[in-house]
Amino acid sequence: MKSHLLAVGLTLWAADAAAQTVSHSGLVEGRAFGFPQAAVHDDVRVIGDLLVREEVFLRPVEWFRFAAGLDLRANSHDQVEDVWRLDWEDRGSRRPRANVRRFAATLGARGFTLDVGKQFIRWGRADIIYPTDRFAPRDYLNVIEPELLPVIGARAAVQVGSETFEAVWVPQLTPSRLPLIDQRWAPVPAEAGGLAVTNAPSELPRGAQFGGRWRHTGSRLETAISVFDGFNHLPDIAVRARPEAGAVEVVRTYPAIRMFGGDLAIPTRLLTLKAEAAYVQSPAATSDDYVVYVVEIERQIGEWLLDIGYAGEVVRRSRVPLVFAPDRSLSESVIGRAVYAVDPRRTIIIEGAARASGDGVYAKLEYAQMMREHWRLVLTGVGLAGDADDFLGQYRRNSHGSITLRFSF
Repeated sequence: MKSHLLAVGLTLWAADAAAQTVSHSGLVEGRAFGFPQAAVHDDVRVIGDLLVREEVFLRPVEWFRFAAGLDLRANSHDQVEDVWRLDWEDRGSRRPRANVRRFAATLGARGFTLDVGKQFIRWGRADIIYPTDRFAPRDYLNVIEPELLPVIGARAAVQVGSETFEAVWVPQLTPSRLPLIDQRWAPVPAEAGGLAVTNAPSELPRGAQFGGRWRHTGSRLETAISVFDGFNHLPDIAVRARPEAGAVEVVRTYPAIRMFGGDLAIPTRLLTLKAEAAYVQSPAATSDDYVVYVVEIERQIGEWLLDIGYAGEVVRRSRVPLVFAPDRSLSESVIGRAVYAVDPRRTIIIEGAARASGDGVYAKLEYAQMMREHWRLVLTGVGLAGDADDFLGQYRRNSHGSITLRFSF
């Protein structure tokens, strides 16, 4: 019922908004993936993906803005739901065919801003790994190229000179979307042996999440301190044997956590030093207590923007043997990113991560080119290698190439 009312509301609002200050943007994007190798439990080597997106923005007066967005999806490998419904919550294991991407109102005046509705909330300033980004679940159906998911909630910010104070309230958890258990990006537990692996139904925790952040912006130092009280959008995992069915069952739980974090950037004439760290603790002592951190150096050299750093982790209390946590799993790794602007229409991006031990390596090369006014072509190659016991190495059969063609309007 909620979805039908929302669809009707969007239609009526769009008709009425014609007389208001309105802008919009949209895209149609097709993407094809090719995998040279079959995975252990997935022999599909070619996957096609289609995305249609429309976003409308209304600003009838200076102090009020409204944004609404809708995504339509299709996929050749059962990664999109096989039913037509308008999804509002983003809590399904597969991507919805029709999804409300954004539906938020913004009120602002004299240094005060309030955003209410479905929106994207980002914290931190690091690249590749984001220790303090606790209101930013992701779609990990492709682990190496996750998509950011929006959350439903309210965010208030007050700016006083160079200081910004932010408070966030989210009424329910939006979990990250995990790799499908029968597809190539699913990490199969060693306990499974040759048995079939199934998912137990997830019981998402109930309760609101809260967060606060102070940010200072200056010419010589940019820094922030943040706190979070809620649930981990990435699960702890347990494996339960089902001998009568010749299978094992994967049980996912989303523990309550508290996070205390900070980030900083120190720009100098030669380079910018960036750092971000978060201490995550389990109040009920049911999950791990740990620190995740990343230190990076960024420098602009001509048309190149270079970024190299190191990600680490310190585990204070280990209570869970198995987790799905790409941020933690990339600890003890050298990470890097390079962006080369060939010209205003062409860009090359090189990105990678390598274990300090050499057990796992990830590298990506991407070439993007604007064609005419509305078309964009992206060619991507991803290489993965390493030991089967390593987070990156377990995906060594998932090296792939992709081609993306986007029409923007």
